[in-house]
Amino acid sequence: MVEIIVLVSFIGIAVGRLPILRMNRASIALVGAILAVLVGGLPIESAFRSLDMGTLSLLFAVMVINVNLAYSGFFRYVGFSITRAARSSTQLLALVVGASGLLSAFFLNDTIVLMLTPLVIEMCASRSLKPLPFLIALALSANIGSMATIIGNPQNILIGSSSGISFARFAGYLSVPALLGLVVAWAIVYLVFRRDLLQTWQDEGSGLRPKVYRPLLVKSCVSGLLMLGGVLAGLPTSVAALGAAAFLLVTRRIKPERVFSDIDWSLLVFFGGLFMLTEAVRLLPDYQSIMASMVARMAGSVPLFTLASVVLSNLISNVPAVMLVRPIIPTLPNANLSWMLLAMATTLAGNLTLLGSVANLIVAEGAKKRGIRLSFGAYLKAGVPVTLITTLIGAVWLALVAKPV
Repeated sequence: MVEIIVLVSFIGIAVGRLPILRMNRASIALVGAILAVLVGGLPIESAFRSLDMGTLSLLFAVMVINVNLAYSGFFRYVGFSITRAARSSTQLLALVVGASGLLSAFFLNDTIVLMLTPLVIEMCASRSLKPLPFLIALALSANIGSMATIIGNPQNILIGSSSGISFARFAGYLSVPALLGLVVAWAIVYLVFRRDLLQTWQDEGSGLRPKVYRPLLVKSCVSGLLMLGGVLAGLPTSVAALGAAAFLLVTRRIKPERVFSDIDWSLLVFFGGLFMLTEAVRLLPDYQSIMASMVARMAGSVPLFTLASVVLSNLISNVPAVMLVRPIIPTLPNANLSWMLLAMATTLAGNLTLLGSVANLIVAEGAKKRGIRLSFGAYLKAGVPVTLITTLIGAVWLALVAKPV
């Protein structure tokens, strides 16, 4: 029975819903875990022990920081600065890619595309530009940029917590392929959509300067510096992030209810359910031996391990893929390389199709609300070559630099 529950749950997570039922990924993961407990496939003590509080607390802390930055007007000011600096459509494309990639490395890619999608559409409307290339570039670059750090996306947060790799070492391995990947994304989008990008540039001005709540902006920036300082001083990333979040929650200006109401609780529920669900998978007969055999064979080959990570991420989504593979990684001869390949491949796999990552879906949904259709086929034209080229760059780079430690 537990095998059926696990199978149905992972299919639902991969698709994003279950037929007839109004359930999202978070509710599917949580209900699947609860059913596994009820049928005896997952002891309740094991379910509770499976919850990785380091990962969950880091996710929560980063979201608190992001909410405060949004309230301060930081993201709208970024959009205004991009619009003011651009002098052509190709420059605007480069600025969107650069801003999205850089911000996603530090503030979670899903948050960045949620904030920037309406701003990108406004930029295009003010210049009478077709928004499709810029929206696709936004999604691609958010995924690529998020690869660079432990706090860039949910799967990296999970890998950082599980591997014990420091923030600095993680960034040292993956910043270079992330930067090269952003260049690749800009070039591919330009080549695929050059007819749309070679429209006459209409300089309508940068519009009104958005309101910035300076005290909160300064405080949010200080909290970010405190987190970075804590990490560099040797604190666990989750502890440093929680300290920064606590600093922001001590305030006379914003009610904590407002901050907590904008926290993505669904993502935290999703992670909690997945931790328990993957623990149920781990307890299945023969799982450890089968996974150990498969991963060990692939780990000896960088191309094979990378390809398997990309395929698995697109079959069941990147976070579940990482959760299923992570118990085996510490047993491998070069666990350091395997962790980094897993982070790189599962992140870049999200660029393959429109359904590959939550960030892509956020951009598509945000565009739809404003009457813009981002089709599966249009995304695929850029998504496939960007994924293939950036994954190849990442695999080659890591094979050269990620030595055993």
